[in-house]
Amino acid sequence: MKPLPKPVLRDLNEIEGFDESTFIAAHQLPAVTSVRVNPNKNIDLFKGMEQVPWANAGYYLPSRPVFTLDPNFHSGAYYVQEASSMFLERMLAPFVKNKGGLRILDLCAAPGGKSTLIASMLQPDSLLISNEVIRPRATILDENMTRWGQMNTWVTSNDPRDFGRLEGYFDVIVIDAPCSGSGLFRKDEKALTDWTEDNVQLCCDRQRRIIADVWPSLKTDGILVYATCSYSTAENETILDWIADEFSFSPISVDTTDVPEIISVVAPRGGQGYRFLPSRVKGEGFFIAAMRKTELTDNYLHKRFKSGHDKKMADLSGYLLKTGDYLCIKTDKEDYSALHPLHEADWLALQKVVYLRKTGLRLGSPAGKDWVPAHEVALSVDAEGDFPGINVSREQALLFLKREDMGIESIDKGWQIVRHNGLGLGFIKSLGNRYNNYLPKHLRIRMDLDF
Repeated sequence: MKPLPKPVLRDLNEIEGFDESTFIAAHQLPAVTSVRVNPNKNIDLFKGMEQVPWANAGYYLPSRPVFTLDPNFHSGAYYVQEASSMFLERMLAPFVKNKGGLRILDLCAAPGGKSTLIASMLQPDSLLISNEVIRPRATILDENMTRWGQMNTWVTSNDPRDFGRLEGYFDVIVIDAPCSGSGLFRKDEKALTDWTEDNVQLCCDRQRRIIADVWPSLKTDGILVYATCSYSTAENETILDWIADEFSFSPISVDTTDVPEIISVVAPRGGQGYRFLPSRVKGEGFFIAAMRKTELTDNYLHKRFKSGHDKKMADLSGYLLKTGDYLCIKTDKEDYSALHPLHEADWLALQKVVYLRKTGLRLGSPAGKDWVPAHEVALSVDAEGDFPGINVSREQALLFLKREDMGIESIDKGWQIVRHNGLGLGFIKSLGNRYNNYLPKHLRIRMDLDF
């Protein structure tokens, strides 16, 4: 590993609790591997593993496996997430857990670690909008949210300024801001190679623009969470000072007495932040702060509307889900999606200002008297538990995920969910003596299998 940049070390030496020698030594060690279990797909995968202290469902792994070759990863049983960033759970818990009717925006959401964490905390009538402006990264975000399997998680692909038109709309906004990436030096050698002071300044300018663009969409008393994977005070404490100069907020602090290794910092103008250093915690470099908006903003008012619920299509597709308490809305050409009844107003409001890439739960489309189910149904926590299916071994699951023959001779005719450990991976349609694999081609495993 090349030497750490001197400007980064000089900057960190101003932080109380920083020790340069142990910090440099920590960067000679491999990055730790951590995962977070999906509480809605609870299977006992990591029993006995060390738990991440600040995340109820977070675990450290002793080594990094090839996750592509684990069917449980593809079914959304867990998410591979850097441990420090899981601290978002502790920041949000007082404002999100056990509270319904919330509207939350994860503004820079790809690949989906923080969005899947937020989703796990939500009540069904709350709504999470996960946004990623870069379209290829939005595709990955969409795939990960589909694996997580919740109807109340939608995906958009827009510039932050588009959300500014939704004045007073969101109760919570999370901004994991694009940054210089110095906190990932140990995990990503490219981050170290590409780091420059000029790039830090470019990131600071972008971070300020993002916050300014989206601030109007946060309600009065709403919560803004700002985070980076950067060590630079210019991207962290200085940004908190800039927010204090431009807007009105009260800082939010959380209890970290059980994890004194986390460094609590107070910016010059009063913002409260938390720093994670790999020399002090079992995780990578990370900074996070939360604040409550105190300036007055009128709450967004939804216009009256006539429901677009299609009862005929709901009846035709109703056998797919375990509850009938949803709306069936035509969201894309001939495709239909299931929405929570309270979220139709959101669908109508959002589609006027942003590109909705994933809305609710994709159900599929009619084909004569038949229904072609969307892949998303097989991974949904709302899927009908008694829906016909076949439970397969790890080897068979991987063959299915490669879109190869699973070696099963006879399967009951009709649509079947392929399940591993009781969790759906996708659909096949059986003709009795053979079957068609409906796993989307872009999701298939391309690695060689070695059983």
